[in-house]
Amino acid sequence: MSKTKPSEQVEFLRHSIEQHNYQYYVLDDPEVPDAEYDRLMRELIELEATHPELVTSTSPTQRVGAKPLDGFSEVQHEVAMLSLNNAFTEEELAAFDKRLHDLSDSSDTFDYIAEPKLDGLAVSLLYEDGELVSAATRGDGRSGEDITQNIRTIDSIPLRLRGDDWPQRLEVRGEVYMPKAGFDEMNRKQRELGEKEFVNPRNAAAGSLRQLDPKLTAKRPLEMYCYALGLAEGIEMPATHYDVLQRLKGWGVRVCPEIKRVSGIQGCVEYYAAIGKQRDQLPYD
Repeated sequence: MSKTKPSEQVEFLRHSIEQHNYQYYVLDDPEVPDAEYDRLMRELIELEATHPELVTSTSPTQRVGAKPLDGFSEVQHEVAMLSLNNAFTEEELAAFDKRLHDLSDSSDTFDYIAEPKLDGLAVSLLYEDGELVSAATRGDGRSGEDITQNIRTIDSIPLRLRGDDWPQRLEVRGEVYMPKAGFDEMNRKQRELGEKEFVNPRNAAAGSLRQLDPKLTAKRPLEMYCYALGLAEGIEMPATHYDVLQRLKGWGVRVCPEIKRVSGIQGCVEYYAAIGKQRDQLPYD
């Protein structure tokens, strides 16, 4: 790379780092050891320090660095972020399925998409021309808090989407959570410092996202899985929820690996039983 232009070196390093992030976070199939990833990041940091005119807001080096906020501003959701309904019995689930059949005037067996309900904080991410421009909490469903600076510190969230076939404007919804292992390690450090421990991963995740100083958020082991599409402008998205999630995954947005397409209410019930048996072994609450 020594004979190439600095701009080409920078772009090569950014692409390499983004590809490694995709392999690690989205595909769960890392291609290089941590030491090699760290070497690429150090090389990029040094190049950008030497050539500051090449620094962009979507560079992997720019996740942290914004000044602390005085408070969070309000964001109006273009599409309401409604809360989920619950079914506590198989009878309630069957009644839901019947309502869908009545509404669609269809007797066909429906496919459902099943996945765990993560115990974290619901957030919305907005991408324009493939770049992350804003992020907000769910709030009351109509408006939330602007947490863009803090969301940018989470390595598993892409600052720019992969490929070039994404919508001009894309909003994705998901859950920011704290993995059990990260939570335990964070509390271990709190004990060593003689400081108060966090009660549970959900409260720790929510508190981390509401830090006014993004440097503090960057120290917390946060992750995110996407579970829904808010809006997509400029292209036609797939017709089914499952295919939408696969398209998002192709653009570098993480989706839960426990997602499964099942047939009918019986498929939902079987999934519920199976995931219940795995619950204690899952890496998140």
